[in-house]
Amino acid sequence: MSWWRDAFRWRKGRQGTGYDKMLLLTARWPVPFDSYLIRYPDGSEIPPHTDPVQTGRHYRLNIVLKSPRHGGEFICATPLFATRRIKLFRPDACEHSVTRVVGGSRYVFSIGWVLRDR
Repeated sequence: MSWWRDAFRWRKGRQGTGYDKMLLLTARWPVPFDSYLIRYPDGSEIPPHTDPVQTGRHYRLNIVLKSPRHGGEFICATPLFATRRIKLFRPDACEHSVTRVVGGSRYVFSIGWVLRDR
């Protein structure tokens, strides 16, 4: 029931750096996943970090819906797939960040899932 309480509401991001996220959908079965709309307002940025999981391998697909005039670039040394607007990466295994957003805002659709080790 917490999905109903948390879905479709802007919440502050975990990093405390000014970005907001809106939970769109989540499930625990058959593969645990979540999906968010992420908003990076002017001046926000994400410092280099990883997102560890207790078990399994974490994957995330980010699709840039709107870019700012400058900045807001996703940085990841070893993405699994990357184009200007599409990024597939392992947030648990690869340090990643977003450069400072300047002149507008950045919006990203993000879906992540964890594959359990067998």
